[in-house]
Amino acid sequence: MYQISKLENGLTVATAEMPHMASVSVGLWVGVGGRYEPAELNGVCHFIEHLLFKGTRKRSARRISQDVEGLGGYLNAFTTEEMTCYHCRATHQHFDELLDVLTDMFLNSKFDPAEIDKERSVIKEELAMYRDQPHHLVQEILNEALWPRHPLGRNLAGTEQTLDGLTRPRLLAYQRQNYAAGRTLIVAAGRLKHRQVLRSVTRLAQKFPAGAGPTFLPVAEKQTAPQVQLHVKDTEQTQLALGIRTTTRHDLRRYPLRLLNVMLGENASSRLFNVIREERGIAYSIDSALGYFDDTGTLTISAGLDLDHLRETLGLIRDELRRFKLAPPPRAEFNRARDYALGQIDLGLESADNQMNWLGEQLLGYGRVVTARQVKSRLAKVTPAEVLAVAREFFRPERLTLALVSPLKTDRGLAKLLEL
Repeated sequence: MYQISKLENGLTVATAEMPHMASVSVGLWVGVGGRYEPAELNGVCHFIEHLLFKGTRKRSARRISQDVEGLGGYLNAFTTEEMTCYHCRATHQHFDELLDVLTDMFLNSKFDPAEIDKERSVIKEELAMYRDQPHHLVQEILNEALWPRHPLGRNLAGTEQTLDGLTRPRLLAYQRQNYAAGRTLIVAAGRLKHRQVLRSVTRLAQKFPAGAGPTFLPVAEKQTAPQVQLHVKDTEQTQLALGIRTTTRHDLRRYPLRLLNVMLGENASSRLFNVIREERGIAYSIDSALGYFDDTGTLTISAGLDLDHLRETLGLIRDELRRFKLAPPPRAEFNRARDYALGQIDLGLESADNQMNWLGEQLLGYGRVVTARQVKSRLAKVTPAEVLAVAREFFRPERLTLALVSPLKTDRGLAKLLEL
């Protein structure tokens, strides 16, 4: 189903043929993101992402949108810590038009000084918007506490100060240096043929700049005890995010961790959801999620609740983490979690967009495609004993960091509640 070709200049073309679909999803991926930025250029990848929509030598910003939306399609982009993606989708007969828009943006954006100034203001408003949303703010505070003075702990959008320092020469220099062919993928999924995509991309390949691409600063984990980071804010709810350091995307322990997370807080059948919301009714939102990077990873438990229930909720979370360390999960619960995880993979890959994202993330994250069948095979082999083993490995006090956005005046005593 997946076909991958690497061109002479290092540019990679990957496709997922889905002949039953009416659409195609096209993504232009670059293996660079927020963790590759030096401190003084914090936010540069996200800024460049915005600017690539602001006009090229042959298209205005409005025409970029019109040339995709006028086909009945859509166009968007995202920046993460380790990669950036520009993507669009329309009906399959418009593949060449979609590719033309994406590559025009990527290769020919003008970086007009007036647009840079306007977009700098727009991003500052974006920063202010997220600061006013406690459930976003608490995640930023958690990242900063997990990775202090490290790029992973910085806001992907930068700060007002770093944004002011991102001049046109700096933006262009960073793009030229890091948006290199050897770090770039063109990924397409849907009703298409690999040879068709390869032929279209090959005609454009020599326009992509050469270069080695960026390197990143590895994570050095020095935490020795549970820590609490409190941001005092006059809010109706207390938002908490409990981060647990786990492992990298390359570690096979991610498979038992996946099933552990399902049982812990991923869905409405999970332990945290049932104990905290269903049985006691002390929180509306409570969930857990996994995040992986090249050299580290986290399991994060998030909740929004009344301040009066904070200590009780933390105690209940602690108790559920302890339960995972005491004994393997019961077979019936384990089987439900495994079947849920397997089913989510199949459901998630039904769409062209998700197939395109799977290919891009796999190729940039692993340098190869780990297929859904291979992932499902690994998950099917996980045992309850392996879940117990990863819980005992990672659910330790020195791996826990709690972030709070709350009207609470002091965090005294909260770290004690994290003793496992």
